[in-house]
Amino acid sequence: MPLRTRRTVYYLALVVATTMLFTLLYNVGMATWEGRPQPLYRSLEVVIQSFTTTGYGEDAPWRTPQMNLLAITMQLAGIGLILTAVDVFAVPWLRDALTPSAPTSAPDLRNHVIVCEHTPRTDAFVAELDARDRAYVLVEVDEERAGRLHEDGYRVVHGDPESTDVLRAAGIESARAVVADAADDTNASIALSARDARSDVRVITLVEDASLARYHRAAGADEVLSPRQLLGESLARQVPTTVTADVADGIEIGDVDDDFELVELTVAADSDLHGKTFGEARLRERFGVNVIGAWFDGDFRTPVGMDERLAARTRLLVAGESARIEALGAATASTVRRFGPQRIVVAGYGDSGRAAAAALADTGAELTVLDAAEASDVDVVGDARDPERLDAAGIGTASALIVTVGDDTTAIFVTLIARELNSDLHIVVRANEEDDVQKLYRAGGDYVQSLATISGRMLASTVFEDEEVLAYDKQINVVRLPAGSLVGSTIADERVRTETGCTVVAVVREGATITDIDPEAFTIETGDEVIIAGTDEATTQFERTFGV
Repeated sequence: MPLRTRRTVYYLALVVATTMLFTLLYNVGMATWEGRPQPLYRSLEVVIQSFTTTGYGEDAPWRTPQMNLLAITMQLAGIGLILTAVDVFAVPWLRDALTPSAPTSAPDLRNHVIVCEHTPRTDAFVAELDARDRAYVLVEVDEERAGRLHEDGYRVVHGDPESTDVLRAAGIESARAVVADAADDTNASIALSARDARSDVRVITLVEDASLARYHRAAGADEVLSPRQLLGESLARQVPTTVTADVADGIEIGDVDDDFELVELTVAADSDLHGKTFGEARLRERFGVNVIGAWFDGDFRTPVGMDERLAARTRLLVAGESARIEALGAATASTVRRFGPQRIVVAGYGDSGRAAAAALADTGAELTVLDAAEASDVDVVGDARDPERLDAAGIGTASALIVTVGDDTTAIFVTLIARELNSDLHIVVRANEEDDVQKLYRAGGDYVQSLATISGRMLASTVFEDEEVLAYDKQINVVRLPAGSLVGSTIADERVRTETGCTVVAVVREGATITDIDPEAFTIETGDEVIIAGTDEATTQFERTFGV
């Protein structure tokens, strides 16, 4: 039942109950205190006269103080009911008259996305659509919310997204896709309606309970996304172990040259580099290292533009000789985080925690799971806010902590306590609410990702799968490959980073690894092999471009 209807029903029930109560009291009072018994309908008439302030007829005045007090109480009750009626009936009517209502049909659009209904995740998705200049129609069943969204500038249609007529009014015949982001059971119903309205439309649904995905697919969904699972995988990829070294049939990069490393550094607010652009910092010229990429607010970018600014908490992925890495670490005032076997604690073992643990299972990391409930995969049982439980999970010697507890308040306390117990800990946190992201950063989180943001990006990635979409995570690989058509050229001549997104971090020549490479002067020779770093897509592009 809509809110306005409920309020009307409650008000009418209050009026009836109040009228009956005062009618009985007045009838008894006239007989008992005044000695003037009268029919019940006469008492009802007096109560109505009192509530409507039209007078009391022949009953007034009363001789006893009890009846005068009852009359005063009825007058006050009548005023209260009148004021309440204004709020229940007049105010909504004026609001409706002054506020433009949401339309019930969409304008003529092509290749747009129909989004049902509005949630915090929807805002993130709509932001992605707006950034890509893509059209959408938001279908919202709640009339008041639809009106507010319309007033705020959303392209919205008021109606029930489970109705085929409403979906047709939203332009499903020409839509690119239908995204169902309501309750789990409602989403399955929307999928069925979308299939009825247009059998070949692409349908994407979201589920809170991952076990219900099979029912959504049975209802006709082409893709079923579980935001919490997606976020868990994304958080896992922010842990340094997810940068893999696949050099010379899996040999660790340190075995190619004991003095060559791939590391991550975080720019501190009080460092020499803070506030400078990459062009001003001249990291390669000053320190002799290769910057493979950088994380800006959780987004990994490679290659990095020279106008990008080194703000606090910017994380750099660099390769170079150990001594030069240490010098850069001093300049960033950062603890150098080297890649290799790690000890990781996962606090919270719901959908996100399980997904994070599964994503890290093949990295060689030592995982310890801490959760409030006992389960077969839980190593330590207890409250993650308890320092003793964190100690039992090995937080003091851990390199990273992934926090996926049930609510953001608990996550803030876990982050504060964990940071106090291990100042060098790399803390990755899930935020359920977008407003809590900055609080978690202030509590000591190194990387915080919100459920809404990851959902919006994954929706964009799924809807526009045939186009380049900013990925919600990045996996970096270091691979050793033949030089191919690079032979006879310099790295700058072939514009390797611009064309492929890869960084050449070393060259293997006659068994020796050369790391001090000037991109403009060092010429690749026949028989050379190159060690490159980049995303899966970038390394594939390198192979294509240079005929490897």
